[in-house]
Amino acid sequence: MPNKVAPCIGLLSTAINMDYLVKPFQRVMPEIDLRIGRALADLGNLDQIEAAVCWHPPQGALAGLPNLRLMQSLAAGIEHMMIDSSLPREVPLCRIVDPGMAGGMKAYVAWAVSHQQRFMPAYLSSRAEQKWLEQPIVAPRKHRVGIAGLGTLGLDCATMLANIGYSVSGWSRTEKLDLPSAIKGFHGAAQLGSFLATCDTLICLLPLTNQTKGFLSAELFQQLPRGAHLINVGRGDHLVEEDLIPALDAGLLSVATLDTFSHEPLPPQHPFWADSRIVITPHIATRTEPEVIVRQTLQNLEMIKQNQVPAHQVDIKLGY
Repeated sequence: MPNKVAPCIGLLSTAINMDYLVKPFQRVMPEIDLRIGRALADLGNLDQIEAAVCWHPPQGALAGLPNLRLMQSLAAGIEHMMIDSSLPREVPLCRIVDPGMAGGMKAYVAWAVSHQQRFMPAYLSSRAEQKWLEQPIVAPRKHRVGIAGLGTLGLDCATMLANIGYSVSGWSRTEKLDLPSAIKGFHGAAQLGSFLATCDTLICLLPLTNQTKGFLSAELFQQLPRGAHLINVGRGDHLVEEDLIPALDAGLLSVATLDTFSHEPLPPQHPFWADSRIVITPHIATRTEPEVIVRQTLQNLEMIKQNQVPAHQVDIKLGY
């Protein structure tokens, strides 16, 4: 970005080390002024900061930046920022949209679904015992997969699973028009029960809002076909964690594959670790490349300076 004054950008997180973004920012704009911290006291002169790139920023910090022009989430999710009641609502809040994330998410979802549907845990157990044992072969078209959340990632995953041959349905808060013919659409509270009844495997890819927090609950599990497989690649707070093991014990669910949790890393004493019916991965379903974060942050800040609406701005009232 030649002939432009380099901005001052704060990298704020109480959860991760943001140093990994320094070199990508400097490669694009060597003269950029970056401030890294877990608290406002780490950022120097607060009057100079124009944009804040955040992942679980400290409560109240963004309201303490008097000349802030952009609040940029580090990822697609923005709930980690929305929990701050002092969030300056007059400042644009943007999320990252990474086309490359779809490939990672599709690969993870394809693995998670087929791993259980093709009885791979049983084969791994047989391998450990040096036994040649065949499991039933169930055609994908006979296995019904439902995706709650038909945003960009949800629709990409639904299309991919349909292309493999699975029977796929999707549910969203509002009606999705022009869905591919291979995907059966449901929408709204009135159709949620009908959707859940079609899910031998249920995948959660909803945005996290006040309405979807606790979506994966005992009440919902009772509406699934008995012995369903739950996959959560949305957010940890979609799941009421204390409802999961009782649902497994009751046979409402047979297995759960979880990539996100309310508290990360998952504490060592957490009961999920000891339950073999729960497959745990450490929030690795897909990741955003640093270069994408850098490019979108700088582009959004420049658009705001030109009195344009930045890309992927969030409607704070809706929460997505």
